[in-house]
Amino acid sequence: MKKFTLSMMVAFIATVMSVNAQIQKGNVLVGANFANLSLGLDDSKVVSFNITPKAAWFIQDNVALGGYLNFGVQTAHNSATTVNYGVGGLGRYYAGSDVEVLRHGRFFGEANVGIGGINTSRGGGHTNGLDFGFGPGFAYFVTPSIGLETLLKYNGVAGFGNAGSQSTLVLNFGLQIYLPGRATANKVKGDVR
Repeated sequence: MKKFTLSMMVAFIATVMSVNAQIQKGNVLVGANFANLSLGLDDSKVVSFNITPKAAWFIQDNVALGGYLNFGVQTAHNSATTVNYGVGGLGRYYAGSDVEVLRHGRFFGEANVGIGGINTSRGGGHTNGLDFGFGPGFAYFVTPSIGLETLLKYNGVAGFGNAGSQSTLVLNFGLQIYLPGRATANKVKGDVR
């Protein structure tokens, strides 16, 4: 019974430490954000989606730098098709400590810059060039390594084409996986022993 109690206490301590460790220096964030998901079932047959996979490394506690890809399509039967794309770098800063209302939640800010474009068929606007965006978000950690998030983001493209710039305000939903870096994994292993 003593061994079982000791094992449970060690497992609990390791879990608590890993819950607080997901946004520490050396860890990795991998996941994607989704927006504008729609599949029309009526005669117009509207189809739209936007997916943004991303990966980032925590260069210090609460600060992550990495990259993103973006691809989106919006189309309908007998209508113009809009395609947007982007690739570049991103940065995130997680504010403060756990939110009191939701014990495992964190507010964050995200900004990105890269190359991208928004192109609409049938004489619509075309802009290709500098892709940028910024906005606030909230991540809720359902487990020590999985976060569900929402992100309200201003996205813009400025550059070449028949429209000098285009911009949108988008509400994204995402799933991020927080993987421990080598130093964090070794620390948890050392604490368990």
